[in-house]
Amino acid sequence: MISRNEIFDVIKGYSNITIGTLGSHSALEIMDGAKDEGMRTVVVCQKGRETPYMRFKRLADNVILLNKFSDMLRKDMQKKLRELHTILVPHRAFTAYLGYDGVEDDLKVPIFGNRAMLRAEERTVKRNQYYLLERARVRHPKILKPKQIKGPVMVKVQEAKRRMERAFFIASSYKDYQQKVQQRIEKGMIRKQDLADAVIEEFVMGTYFNFNFFYSPLKDEVEFLGIERRLQTNLHDFVSMPAKQQMEIDMQLQNIEIGHTPASIRESMLEKVFEIGDRFAKASKKEYSPGIIGPFSLQSIVTVDLDIVVYDVSLRVPGNPIMATTSPYTKYYHGKTFGVGRRIAMEIKNAHLEGRLNDVIT
Repeated sequence: MISRNEIFDVIKGYSNITIGTLGSHSALEIMDGAKDEGMRTVVVCQKGRETPYMRFKRLADNVILLNKFSDMLRKDMQKKLRELHTILVPHRAFTAYLGYDGVEDDLKVPIFGNRAMLRAEERTVKRNQYYLLERARVRHPKILKPKQIKGPVMVKVQEAKRRMERAFFIASSYKDYQQKVQQRIEKGMIRKQDLADAVIEEFVMGTYFNFNFFYSPLKDEVEFLGIERRLQTNLHDFVSMPAKQQMEIDMQLQNIEIGHTPASIRESMLEKVFEIGDRFAKASKKEYSPGIIGPFSLQSIVTVDLDIVVYDVSLRVPGNPIMATTSPYTKYYHGKTFGVGRRIAMEIKNAHLEGRLNDVIT
Protein backbone atom coordinates (compact mmCIF):
# COMPACT_ATOMS: atom_id res chain seq x y z
CA MET A 1 0.00 0.00 0.00
CA ILE A 2 1.35 3.43 -0.96
CA SER A 3 1.60 5.36 2.31
CA ARG A 4 -0.21 8.62 2.93
CA ASN A 5 3.16 10.25 3.70
CA GLU A 6 4.35 9.42 0.17
CA ILE A 7 1.24 11.09 -1.24
CA PHE A 8 1.64 14.05 1.13
CA ASP A 9 5.14 14.55 -0.29
CA VAL A 10 3.67 14.65 -3.80
CA ILE A 11 0.97 17.15 -2.89
CA LYS A 12 3.49 19.55 -1.34
CA GLY A 13 4.53 20.61 -4.82
CA TYR A 14 0.97 21.24 -6.03
CA SER A 15 -0.37 24.73 -6.66
CA ASN A 16 -3.04 25.01 -9.38
CA ILE A 17 -5.00 21.79 -8.82
CA THR A 18 -6.29 19.67 -11.72
CA ILE A 19 -9.15 17.25 -11.10
CA GLY A 20 -8.55 14.05 -13.03
CA THR A 21 -10.38 10.83 -13.72
CA LEU A 22 -10.53 7.83 -16.01
CA GLY A 23 -12.79 8.23 -19.06
CA SER A 24 -15.73 6.02 -18.13
CA HIS A 25 -18.59 5.63 -15.63
CA SER A 26 -18.89 9.09 -13.97
CA ALA A 27 -16.15 11.06 -15.70
CA LEU A 28 -18.53 13.61 -17.26
CA GLU A 29 -20.19 14.30 -13.91
CA ILE A 30 -16.82 14.67 -12.17
CA MET A 31 -15.46 17.10 -14.78
CA ASP A 32 -18.70 19.07 -14.99
CA GLY A 33 -18.58 19.67 -11.25
CA ALA A 34 -14.94 20.74 -11.48
CA LYS A 35 -15.67 23.24 -14.27
CA ASP A 36 -18.59 24.66 -12.26
CA GLU A 37 -16.02 25.46 -9.56
CA GLY A 38 -13.58 26.96 -12.08
CA MET A 39 -11.05 24.13 -11.79
CA ARG A 40 -8.85 22.48 -14.43
CA THR A 41 -9.60 18.92 -15.58
CA VAL A 42 -7.85 15.96 -17.19
CA VAL A 43 -9.44 12.74 -18.42
CA VAL A 44 -7.50 9.58 -19.30
CA CYS A 45 -9.22 7.71 -22.15
CA GLN A 46 -8.78 4.39 -23.88
CA LYS A 47 -8.51 4.77 -27.66
CA GLY A 48 -11.88 4.11 -29.26
CA ARG A 49 -13.80 5.25 -26.18
CA GLU A 50 -12.92 8.95 -26.15
CA THR A 51 -15.87 10.34 -28.16
CA PRO A 52 -18.02 11.65 -25.24
CA TYR A 53 -15.04 13.50 -23.78
CA MET A 54 -14.17 15.09 -27.12
CA ARG A 55 -17.80 15.94 -27.93
CA PHE A 56 -18.53 17.83 -24.69
CA LYS A 57 -15.70 20.28 -25.30
CA ARG A 58 -16.31 22.41 -22.20
CA LEU A 59 -15.43 19.64 -19.76
CA ALA A 60 -11.90 18.41 -20.43
CA ASP A 61 -8.92 20.76 -20.48
CA ASN A 62 -6.65 17.78 -21.17
CA VAL A 63 -7.57 14.50 -22.87
CA ILE A 64 -4.91 11.78 -22.63
CA LEU A 65 -5.36 8.85 -25.04
CA LEU A 66 -3.90 5.44 -24.16
CA ASN A 67 -4.03 2.07 -25.85
CA LYS A 68 -5.68 0.61 -22.76
CA PHE A 69 -6.86 2.05 -19.46
CA SER A 70 -4.30 0.10 -17.43
CA ASP A 71 -1.51 2.09 -19.16
CA MET A 72 -2.45 4.83 -16.72
CA LEU A 73 -0.25 2.95 -14.22
CA ARG A 74 2.88 3.47 -16.35
CA LYS A 75 5.49 5.60 -14.57
CA ASP A 76 5.65 8.13 -17.41
CA MET A 77 1.87 8.55 -17.28
CA GLN A 78 1.91 9.03 -13.53
CA LYS A 79 4.67 11.59 -13.90
CA LYS A 80 2.57 13.50 -16.45
CA LEU A 81 -0.43 13.51 -14.09
CA ARG A 82 1.71 14.77 -11.21
CA GLU A 83 3.12 17.53 -13.44
CA LEU A 84 -0.47 18.64 -14.09
CA HIS A 85 -0.95 18.77 -10.29
CA THR A 86 -3.67 16.13 -10.60
CA ILE A 87 -5.90 14.78 -7.87
CA LEU A 88 -7.66 11.69 -9.20
CA VAL A 89 -11.31 10.96 -8.42
CA PRO A 90 -12.09 7.21 -8.41
CA HIS A 91 -15.26 5.56 -9.70
CA ARG A 92 -16.27 1.97 -10.42
CA ALA A 93 -14.49 1.73 -13.77
CA PHE A 94 -11.35 3.26 -12.22
CA THR A 95 -10.90 0.29 -9.88
CA ALA A 96 -12.18 -2.25 -12.43
CA TYR A 97 -9.63 -1.32 -15.11
CA LEU A 98 -6.65 -0.44 -12.92
CA GLY A 99 -7.29 -3.17 -10.34
CA TYR A 100 -7.26 -2.77 -6.58
CA ASP A 101 -3.60 -3.81 -6.35
CA GLY A 102 -2.68 -1.24 -8.98
CA VAL A 103 -4.57 1.54 -7.17
CA GLU A 104 -3.24 0.60 -3.74
CA ASP A 105 0.38 -0.27 -4.56
CA ASP A 106 1.40 1.29 -7.87
CA LEU A 107 -0.52 4.54 -8.42
CA LYS A 108 1.61 7.27 -6.84
CA VAL A 109 -0.81 10.06 -7.70
CA PRO A 110 -3.04 11.68 -5.03
CA ILE A 111 -6.55 10.23 -4.88
CA PHE A 112 -9.55 12.07 -3.49
CA GLY A 113 -10.93 9.64 -0.93
CA ASN A 114 -9.61 6.64 0.93
CA ARG A 115 -7.91 4.30 -1.53
CA ALA A 116 -7.72 1.56 1.12
CA MET A 117 -11.53 1.39 1.32
CA LEU A 118 -12.28 0.89 -2.37
CA ARG A 119 -11.69 -2.87 -2.18
CA ALA A 120 -14.34 -3.24 0.57
CA GLU A 121 -17.06 -3.03 -2.12
CA GLU A 122 -16.12 -6.57 -3.14
CA ARG A 123 -18.16 -9.15 -1.24
CA THR A 124 -15.31 -11.66 -1.37
CA VAL A 125 -12.90 -9.70 0.86
CA LYS A 126 -12.82 -10.14 4.64
CA ARG A 127 -13.80 -6.64 5.83
CA ASN A 128 -16.30 -6.09 3.04
CA GLN A 129 -19.43 -3.97 2.75
CA TYR A 130 -21.51 -6.43 4.79
CA TYR A 131 -18.91 -6.26 7.55
CA LEU A 132 -19.05 -2.47 7.54
CA LEU A 133 -22.85 -2.43 7.58
CA GLU A 134 -22.89 -4.81 10.55
CA ARG A 135 -20.34 -2.66 12.41
CA ALA A 136 -22.54 0.35 11.67
CA ARG A 137 -25.65 -1.52 12.88
CA VAL A 138 -27.34 -0.95 9.54
CA ARG A 139 -29.61 -3.76 8.34
CA HIS A 140 -28.72 -5.67 5.17
CA PRO A 141 -30.42 -8.73 3.58
CA LYS A 142 -29.64 -12.08 5.18
CA ILE A 143 -26.97 -14.07 3.34
CA LEU A 144 -27.89 -17.67 2.52
CA LYS A 145 -26.34 -20.82 1.07
CA PRO A 146 -28.03 -22.51 -1.91
CA LYS A 147 -29.61 -25.33 0.14
CA GLN A 148 -31.04 -22.76 2.59
CA ILE A 149 -33.28 -21.21 -0.09
CA LYS A 150 -36.88 -21.61 1.11
CA GLY A 151 -38.38 -18.51 -0.51
CA PRO A 152 -37.46 -15.71 -2.93
CA VAL A 153 -33.77 -14.77 -2.99
CA MET A 154 -31.61 -12.47 -5.11
CA VAL A 155 -28.57 -14.24 -6.57
CA LYS A 156 -25.57 -12.07 -7.47
CA VAL A 157 -22.85 -13.71 -9.54
CA GLN A 158 -20.19 -12.26 -11.81
CA GLU A 159 -21.10 -12.08 -15.48
CA ALA A 160 -19.14 -14.29 -17.88
CA LYS A 161 -18.45 -11.59 -20.48
CA ARG A 162 -18.61 -8.26 -18.64
CA ARG A 163 -16.21 -9.14 -15.84
CA MET A 164 -16.74 -5.90 -13.93
CA GLU A 165 -20.50 -6.50 -13.70
CA ARG A 166 -22.66 -8.92 -11.73
CA ALA A 167 -25.53 -10.95 -13.13
CA PHE A 168 -28.65 -10.83 -10.95
CA PHE A 169 -31.53 -13.28 -10.89
CA ILE A 170 -34.33 -14.26 -8.51
CA ALA A 171 -34.81 -17.86 -7.34
CA SER A 172 -37.63 -19.20 -5.17
CA SER A 173 -36.24 -22.58 -4.08
CA TYR A 174 -33.07 -24.65 -4.22
CA LYS A 175 -34.44 -26.51 -7.26
CA ASP A 176 -35.31 -23.23 -8.99
CA TYR A 177 -31.79 -21.94 -8.20
CA GLN A 178 -30.18 -25.04 -9.75
CA GLN A 179 -32.29 -24.78 -12.90
CA LYS A 180 -31.64 -21.08 -13.41
CA VAL A 181 -27.91 -21.47 -12.78
CA GLN A 182 -27.71 -24.27 -15.35
CA GLN A 183 -29.70 -22.25 -17.92
CA ARG A 184 -27.38 -19.27 -17.51
CA ILE A 185 -24.23 -21.39 -17.74
CA GLU A 186 -25.50 -23.00 -20.96
CA LYS A 187 -26.31 -19.58 -22.44
CA GLY A 188 -22.84 -18.27 -21.54
CA MET A 189 -24.22 -15.65 -19.16
CA ILE A 190 -22.27 -16.90 -16.12
CA ARG A 191 -19.42 -19.34 -15.48
CA LYS A 192 -19.64 -22.35 -13.15
CA GLN A 193 -16.35 -21.43 -11.45
CA ASP A 194 -17.76 -18.06 -10.39
CA LEU A 195 -20.57 -19.63 -8.34
CA ALA A 196 -18.23 -20.15 -5.37
CA ASP A 197 -18.04 -16.37 -4.95
CA ALA A 198 -21.72 -15.73 -5.69
CA VAL A 199 -23.87 -14.08 -3.04
CA ILE A 200 -27.40 -15.23 -2.28
CA GLU A 201 -29.46 -12.64 -0.41
CA GLU A 202 -32.96 -12.87 0.97
CA PHE A 203 -35.32 -11.03 -1.34
CA VAL A 204 -36.58 -8.00 0.57
CA MET A 205 -39.87 -6.58 -0.65
CA GLY A 206 -40.11 -2.81 -0.78
CA THR A 207 -39.31 0.32 -2.73
CA TYR A 208 -35.79 0.91 -4.05
CA PHE A 209 -33.88 4.09 -3.20
CA ASN A 210 -30.19 4.81 -3.70
CA PHE A 211 -29.27 7.17 -0.87
CA ASN A 212 -26.22 9.26 -1.77
CA PHE A 213 -24.08 10.81 0.96
CA PHE A 214 -20.91 12.86 1.27
CA TYR A 215 -18.60 12.84 4.27
CA SER A 216 -16.64 16.10 4.56
CA PRO A 217 -13.44 15.85 6.62
CA LEU A 218 -13.27 19.66 6.53
CA LYS A 219 -16.59 19.97 8.37
CA ASP A 220 -16.58 16.53 10.05
CA GLU A 221 -20.11 16.10 8.79
CA VAL A 222 -22.15 13.73 6.63
CA GLU A 223 -24.33 15.43 4.02
CA PHE A 224 -27.28 13.69 2.38
CA LEU A 225 -26.95 14.67 -1.27
CA GLY A 226 -29.98 13.02 -2.81
CA ILE A 227 -31.67 9.97 -4.27
CA GLU A 228 -31.81 8.22 -7.60
CA ARG A 229 -33.20 4.95 -8.86
CA ARG A 230 -31.73 2.64 -11.48
CA LEU A 231 -33.19 1.79 -14.87
CA GLN A 232 -32.37 -1.80 -15.75
CA THR A 233 -32.63 -3.82 -18.92
CA ASN A 234 -34.27 -6.09 -19.72
CA LEU A 235 -36.17 -6.16 -16.41
CA HIS A 236 -37.89 -2.78 -16.80
CA ASP A 237 -38.91 -3.57 -20.37
CA PHE A 238 -40.36 -6.93 -19.34
CA VAL A 239 -42.39 -5.82 -16.32
CA SER A 240 -44.07 -3.06 -18.35
CA MET A 241 -45.84 -5.76 -20.40
CA PRO A 242 -49.24 -7.20 -19.37
CA ALA A 243 -48.98 -10.34 -17.18
CA LYS A 244 -50.54 -12.54 -19.90
CA GLN A 245 -47.75 -11.64 -22.33
CA GLN A 246 -45.08 -12.06 -19.65
CA MET A 247 -46.20 -15.64 -19.07
CA GLU A 248 -46.11 -16.41 -22.79
CA ILE A 249 -42.50 -15.28 -23.27
CA ASP A 250 -39.56 -17.53 -22.41
CA MET A 251 -36.93 -14.91 -21.60
CA GLN A 252 -33.91 -14.82 -19.29
CA LEU A 253 -34.33 -11.66 -17.23
CA GLN A 254 -31.23 -9.58 -16.54
CA ASN A 255 -30.70 -6.57 -14.31
CA ILE A 256 -28.18 -4.61 -16.39
CA GLU A 257 -28.02 -1.03 -15.17
CA ILE A 258 -28.48 1.28 -18.13
CA GLY A 259 -29.67 4.60 -16.72
CA HIS A 260 -31.07 6.57 -13.80
CA THR A 261 -34.21 8.36 -12.73
CA PRO A 262 -34.58 10.89 -9.88
CA ALA A 263 -36.51 10.32 -6.67
CA SER A 264 -37.30 11.92 -3.33
CA ILE A 265 -38.47 10.47 -0.03
CA ARG A 266 -41.13 11.69 2.33
CA GLU A 267 -39.84 14.14 4.90
CA SER A 268 -40.69 12.00 7.93
CA MET A 269 -38.19 9.35 6.70
CA LEU A 270 -35.23 11.72 6.57
CA GLU A 271 -34.23 11.07 10.18
CA LYS A 272 -33.70 7.38 9.36
CA VAL A 273 -31.79 8.29 6.20
CA PHE A 274 -29.48 10.62 8.15
CA GLU A 275 -28.98 7.94 10.79
CA ILE A 276 -27.73 5.22 8.43
CA GLY A 277 -25.35 7.66 6.72
CA ASP A 278 -23.92 8.87 10.04
CA ARG A 279 -23.54 5.34 11.39
CA PHE A 280 -21.81 4.10 8.27
CA ALA A 281 -19.32 7.00 8.22
CA LYS A 282 -18.55 6.48 11.91
CA ALA A 283 -17.95 2.74 11.46
CA SER A 284 -15.66 3.37 8.48
CA LYS A 285 -13.40 5.56 10.63
CA LYS A 286 -12.88 2.69 13.06
CA GLU A 287 -12.35 0.00 10.43
CA TYR A 288 -10.54 1.85 7.64
CA SER A 289 -8.75 4.86 9.13
CA PRO A 290 -9.14 7.73 8.23
CA GLY A 291 -12.54 6.41 7.12
CA ILE A 292 -14.73 7.36 4.20
CA ILE A 293 -13.77 10.61 2.47
CA GLY A 294 -16.25 12.19 0.10
CA PRO A 295 -19.11 10.37 -1.65
CA PHE A 296 -20.68 7.05 -0.76
CA SER A 297 -24.00 5.48 -1.64
CA LEU A 298 -26.20 3.14 0.39
CA GLN A 299 -28.41 1.38 -2.14
CA SER A 300 -31.49 0.51 -0.16
CA ILE A 301 -34.98 -0.91 0.05
CA VAL A 302 -37.65 0.72 2.20
CA THR A 303 -40.07 -1.92 3.47
CA VAL A 304 -43.78 -1.58 4.20
CA ASP A 305 -42.79 -1.21 7.88
CA LEU A 306 -40.62 1.76 6.84
CA ASP A 307 -37.40 -0.05 7.70
CA ILE A 308 -34.34 0.68 5.54
CA VAL A 309 -32.44 -2.37 4.28
CA VAL A 310 -29.14 -1.68 2.48
CA TYR A 311 -28.41 -4.22 -0.25
CA ASP A 312 -25.34 -2.61 -1.85
CA VAL A 313 -22.71 -0.01 -0.97
CA SER A 314 -20.67 2.26 -3.26
CA LEU A 315 -17.50 3.60 -1.64
CA ARG A 316 -16.70 6.15 -4.38
CA VAL A 317 -18.55 8.26 -6.94
CA PRO A 318 -21.82 6.50 -7.77
CA GLY A 319 -22.87 6.62 -11.42
CA ASN A 320 -25.86 8.95 -11.12
CA PRO A 321 -25.52 12.24 -13.06
CA ILE A 322 -29.29 12.76 -12.91
CA MET A 323 -28.95 14.02 -9.34
CA ALA A 324 -27.03 17.11 -10.47
CA THR A 325 -30.23 18.73 -11.75
CA THR A 326 -32.94 17.08 -9.66
CA SER A 327 -31.88 16.85 -6.01
CA PRO A 328 -33.66 19.24 -3.63
CA TYR A 329 -31.39 18.15 -0.79
CA THR A 330 -28.21 19.89 -1.94
CA LYS A 331 -30.27 23.06 -2.24
CA TYR A 332 -31.39 22.68 1.37
CA TYR A 333 -27.71 22.62 2.43
CA HIS A 334 -26.10 25.02 0.00
CA GLY A 335 -28.86 27.10 -1.60
CA LYS A 336 -28.28 25.56 -5.05
CA THR A 337 -28.89 22.22 -6.72
CA PHE A 338 -25.85 20.27 -7.87
CA GLY A 339 -24.45 16.75 -8.01
CA VAL A 340 -21.65 14.64 -6.60
CA GLY A 341 -19.05 15.99 -9.05
CA ARG A 342 -19.45 19.57 -7.92
CA ARG A 343 -19.53 18.61 -4.24
CA ILE A 344 -16.15 16.88 -4.71
CA ALA A 345 -14.72 19.92 -6.48
CA MET A 346 -15.97 22.18 -3.66
CA GLU A 347 -14.25 20.00 -1.05
CA ILE A 348 -10.94 19.89 -2.93
CA LYS A 349 -11.06 23.63 -3.61
CA ASN A 350 -11.81 24.48 0.03
CA ALA A 351 -9.18 22.04 1.31
CA HIS A 352 -6.60 23.73 -0.93
CA LEU A 353 -7.59 27.21 0.26
CA GLU A 354 -7.47 26.13 3.91
CA GLY A 355 -4.15 24.29 3.53
CA ARG A 356 -5.86 20.99 4.37
CA LEU A 357 -5.42 18.91 1.20
CA ASN A 358 -3.84 16.18 3.34
CA ASP A 359 -7.23 15.66 4.99
CA VAL A 360 -9.04 14.75 1.76
CA ILE A 361 -6.49 12.67 -0.18
CA THR A 362 -4.65 9.37 0.20
